[in-house]
Amino acid sequence: MKKKDIEYFRELLTNRLEELLSRVDDTVSGMTAMKENFPDPTDRASLESDRNFMLRIRDRESKLIKKIKKTLSRIENGTFGMCETCGEEISKKRLKARPVTTHCIECKTKEEALEKALGL
Repeated sequence: MKKKDIEYFRELLTNRLEELLSRVDDTVSGMTAMKENFPDPTDRASLESDRNFMLRIRDRESKLIKKIKKTLSRIENGTFGMCETCGEEISKKRLKARPVTTHCIECKTKEEALEKALGL
């Protein structure tokens, strides 16, 4: 992969990481600030539902943060853009769609078909 492509992905991932990390701080401060008392059980249930939804989103973002950090380390050690299964180069089109991917489209398709067959 060309150096300018690697720099493009490094900047893209770094910006995305910073954006996600700033949301984490907002979530923590928002969760601790919400100490409201609702006399109506429906209002309380709505608040709890919203809070649970937000926590699920933040959990997914937390997993993405870990993937981004691993991808940035792969950029540093020179293995970014290489499929972990077959060792072939991952297409730029795939990397632009999902920069944290570790598999080429062929290997990922096979993996998903196997998971489906095994019922995972």
